[in-house]
Amino acid sequence: MSRAPEFLPMSDAAVRAVAGANSRHAALIEDAFGVLVETPGGGVSLSGDARARAQAKKAVQAIAERADQGLEIAEADVRVAIGTARSGHAGPGALPVGRRGQVAPKTATQAEYLQALAADDLVFGLGPAGTGKTFLAVAHGAGLLLRGEVDRLIVSRPAVEAGERLGFLPGDMNEKVDPYMAPVWEALTDILGAEQLRRRREKGEIEVAPIAFLRGRTLSHAFVIVDEAQNASRAQMKMVLTRIGEGSRMAVTGDPTQIDLPNPQDSGLAHAVGLLEGVKGIGVVRFSSEDVVRHPLVERIVRAYDADAARRGRTV
Repeated sequence: MSRAPEFLPMSDAAVRAVAGANSRHAALIEDAFGVLVETPGGGVSLSGDARARAQAKKAVQAIAERADQGLEIAEADVRVAIGTARSGHAGPGALPVGRRGQVAPKTATQAEYLQALAADDLVFGLGPAGTGKTFLAVAHGAGLLLRGEVDRLIVSRPAVEAGERLGFLPGDMNEKVDPYMAPVWEALTDILGAEQLRRRREKGEIEVAPIAFLRGRTLSHAFVIVDEAQNASRAQMKMVLTRIGEGSRMAVTGDPTQIDLPNPQDSGLAHAVGLLEGVKGIGVVRFSSEDVVRHPLVERIVRAYDADAARRGRTV
């Protein structure tokens, strides 16, 4: 087979994305396909046998296309492009939203999740940390708010992580709850920017409330996110699911393997999914360690814990 170099013309932004900081992205591509990646200027040069070059070319072009759309390219994106090139499956599309222009799914499951959020009124996103289930729900909800498709974005989370009671914490409700909601606020800040987030909170368009504070309310024309739902009791889960009102939609996210309740059997997340999966208008998307898009070490940690659970004969 021919090992002659193949030159792919592309923009400077695309070349930088393919190379990565300290040529880290290029090194990942080289290791994955057994090719040599060079950036002589004006494009990318691939050297290696024809089959390896063809696969590497698909990954490079996918990265370049995302860069030309103005998207930031992280190592996770490069790994996804490599995996997609190897499998031959088309990569997922992008979701336009917020100040960065687009939030793009990085795995096929993330794309399935966004499709479910668009199609169903209630979606359960289940899986380990780092899979993007909360961030993408926030991005989807922020997009609905920005486009005027909902009037409010409501985020809720059980406050049980530190074993504290909200009534004994200082400050008003926002100050009491904010420490528990840090991942959600970080995502909203990333998508909307700090100033727009502040303005919308002040106008009541973005609301934070622990699950207990949703009791007795009907949430109309809102997108509701229930995060860390594995720590909601069965009674809390039933209560919050029945808060959905006219024009409202809901995303419920959680990891059934990370229950912090005193009695794990009281967790309402797996119970609700078992009852409601297959009901019209309800979507269930399950993420796995392969969908972890944080540091690559997180995926290996998740796999190790999954293997330990399998050895002990436990299913999650």
